[in-house]
Amino acid sequence: MKIAVLGAGSIGAYLGGALTAAGGNVVMVGRARMAQRIAEHGLHLTDLQGRDHALQPAQIDYVQDPAALRDADLILVTVKSADTEVAARAIAEHTAGSGDKALVVSFQNGIGNADTLRAALPGHEVLGGMVPFNVVQMEGARLHRGTEGELMLEVSPSVERWKPLFAAAGLPLIEHEDFRAVQWGKLLLNLNNPVNALSGVPLKEELSQRAYRRCVAALMEEATNIMRLAHIEPQKIARVSPKLLPTILRLPDFLFARIAGGMLRIDPEARSSMWEDLQAGRRTEVDYINGAVVRLAESLGHDAPVNRRTVELMRKAEQGAAALPGKMLERELGLCR
Repeated sequence: MKIAVLGAGSIGAYLGGALTAAGGNVVMVGRARMAQRIAEHGLHLTDLQGRDHALQPAQIDYVQDPAALRDADLILVTVKSADTEVAARAIAEHTAGSGDKALVVSFQNGIGNADTLRAALPGHEVLGGMVPFNVVQMEGARLHRGTEGELMLEVSPSVERWKPLFAAAGLPLIEHEDFRAVQWGKLLLNLNNPVNALSGVPLKEELSQRAYRRCVAALMEEATNIMRLAHIEPQKIARVSPKLLPTILRLPDFLFARIAGGMLRIDPEARSSMWEDLQAGRRTEVDYINGAVVRLAESLGHDAPVNRRTVELMRKAEQGAAALPGKMLERELGLCR
């Protein structure tokens, strides 16, 4: 059974590399920069639990031509949200006439990517998926998974045959009936991404500082209030209920470390994908995360000023604005009285 990973950057290459290491027949489709890194160094996959897999270049099938999607049985879409329509066209073009249609799974941030794929690929079964952990590109060929969590996706009989391989790769698949709740639950956690990117420091260091946590709490609280108006009940993705997270995040540092120490059980090297995008000079996904909260609020006749301002700050950061200390970020978000 052939697996294709479309958009194999940090997350996609980690998934593809782990599945390859577990014995899967995997082709990864991505950009020239990653192709060059793999051609020179192979892939070195590490994680918080101490897993360590080294793959040589000859063991990895990484190409830039989406024609490699042909005859795939499973296509994992890991492109940025802004590229979803382009990905859909590539799948439609290169799987046309190939007999049995591949199962397509969207492992992307944001809301609505699976719907975009479904609309463009009526002949395919398309499932929404969620990656709860982050992966950071390190020096050379190393991709490091710095946080915990299991892959979630919509319920389908088609998933069953893939579970053994994913489990062997350390990527167990968990199906969930109410996937809309999962997506909004993940989006709540992703509201930390721009705070981490704007801070310029690793996740663990950022979350150890109350000022940054207060910023995250304000974003989450605003989002959950809007979700409540929209009758959306976000799924619990982290160890703590979404309703309790803002209160816990606002605790003084010593209490936070004592009560929510598990949230600091993060690899010291871990950073958000949004920080990584800034470092690479790429446009971030802030429009699909904080922007999604703003659009939901507008659809209900409300505003989401903290999330709106965060989008503005990220746009400045994309243009080269300096990192913001915690207190300064609080002021920028209008949180200081």
